Amino acid sequence: MIEPHAPAPPGSPPSWGGPGGSGAPARLPVRPGTGRFLVLACVFVCAACGLVYELQLVALASSLTGDSVTEASVVLSVMVFAMGLGSLAAKRLRRHAAAGFGAVEAALALTGGCGPMALYAVFAWTGDWGGWWSGGSRLLLVALSLTCGLLIGAEVPLLMELIQRVRRQDAGGAVADLFAADYVGALVGGLAFSFLLLPFLGQLTGALLTGTVNVVAGGALVLGLFHRDLTRRARRLLPAACAGVLAVLASAAVLVDDFERAARHAVYGDDVRVALRTDVQEVVLTGGAHGRPLELFLDGRPRTGGRDGRRHHEALVHPAMTGPHARVLVLGGGDGLAVREVLRHPGVERVDVVDPDAGVVRLARRDPALSALNRHALDDPRVRVTAADCFAWLRGAPRAAYDVVVSDLPDPGVTAGTKLYSREFYGLARRALAPGGRLVVHAGPVSARPRVFWTVESTLRAAGFRTAPYRVAGRRAGHAAGPGGGPARAFGAVRDRGFVLAARSAPGLRLTPDAPRPRTLTDASLAEGARAASRTRVRGLPPSTLVHPRYRS
Repeated sequence: MIEPHAPAPPGSPPSWGGPGGSGAPARLPVRPGTGRFLVLACVFVCAACGLVYELQLVALASSLTGDSVTEASVVLSVMVFAMGLGSLAAKRLRRHAAAGFGAVEAALALTGGCGPMALYAVFAWTGDWGGWWSGGSRLLLVALSLTCGLLIGAEVPLLMELIQRVRRQDAGGAVADLFAADYVGALVGGLAFSFLLLPFLGQLTGALLTGTVNVVAGGALVLGLFHRDLTRRARRLLPAACAGVLAVLASAAVLVDDFERAARHAVYGDDVRVALRTDVQEVVLTGGAHGRPLELFLDGRPRTGGRDGRRHHEALVHPAMTGPHARVLVLGGGDGLAVREVLRHPGVERVDVVDPDAGVVRLARRDPALSALNRHALDDPRVRVTAADCFAWLRGAPRAAYDVVVSDLPDPGVTAGTKLYSREFYGLARRALAPGGRLVVHAGPVSARPRVFWTVESTLRAAGFRTAPYRVAGRRAGHAAGPGGGPARAFGAVRDRGFVLAARSAPGLRLTPDAPRPRTLTDASLAEGARAASRTRVRGLPPSTLVHPRYRS
């Protein structure tokens, strides 16, 4: 998007004929009114493309780290700063505004269109090299933000020069026309990214299409409207440059599916069996055949993994089922694994599952390996599944309707999920609990991120709960990411898993003797897990709220 500049005082002479000017109005093949319309139309298209590039980088940065607030701040700050530098640097191109603008648009289309692929490639193939390379994708992200910002900023003085060459007008009027087209284009670009490019094409193909539109618009304006202003050399080089960029973008578009498969295998290994992008997240399923363990990744974060996945879901569910448990609410858990553990307990009459991703639920029901792992729990007649945002659903949930609420939601360190670990969210969950009911929350790793874990506990207490925090050992760590939530590494590192059992009165941390014994959990290990968690306590942490989220590692 184009950054505003202070207009010249009313009545200032046009830029040509003075120092730094081009010397004469442009010789156009069309009437000035038509030429002015074409320039403003190009401003509209370039503004839309520029905003798409910004949003692509923000979305990709958020996918890589899970911290959308920090990454958005960094990307946008760097881009805006670079746009100012680009505007200053473009002063030297004003004498050759037409050729300069064409070159800028070709470079911007190449950078913005291929940047996401380059970023994903660095992340996928070098992310586990360690050392300097572990931060290579972030450095490239900053470099792409800086480059795109410089090129977008350079558009301003060049477009101002071109629109003034078409028809002389006071600087204030030219600025108003240019910014009107720019801001409307930015609106269209932002809406197109969210509602068309990302859901239908994905980040990689969407970026390539945006780059194609960008280079075609810029090249057509310069070569069609201002070709008489170009030098003989520029008339040869500029079409060749635009054609070269189009060839690169077209080749990348043809190979993008193969590229994604290769990058996915570089991250997950050669065992990828299902990879799909739902309306909510990227879902990858590996293994589950020929004796290989089943692994489920949601937006790159491991959710299911053989014995370690069983350890997680047994520790999450079984302590909460001590006491009345006829009516159970599972928030998240569309993979059916928490529901599997709930249904092991006698006396369960109804289980309501609320998960925002209907695609995961379909996979959990239809995939042979995953449905076998969850024992077809989602097809049990006592289970009712609703695809909805958990926070919004809880706002309309009946009061005192559930004996147990199981919160099997994304890690609190992921920015998109912080509202599901807020004081307001836990207040809604408390309202849905019957007297004597219990809420259990997956609160992330204890040893690696004690402040996050104890912030969850502090937030539960602020919502009116008494708590019993505990942890279980785990062998698997990792946060993965890529386009749309692609993958990251460190899957094999040892890490524990933290949970908080909460109730209106002090909850007892024990297993019910009436249910089948868990395979990985005992009363003794629960007590040891509570002691281990207490040794990491961070005191004095304020609760997290919707308007003041506090989940930082």
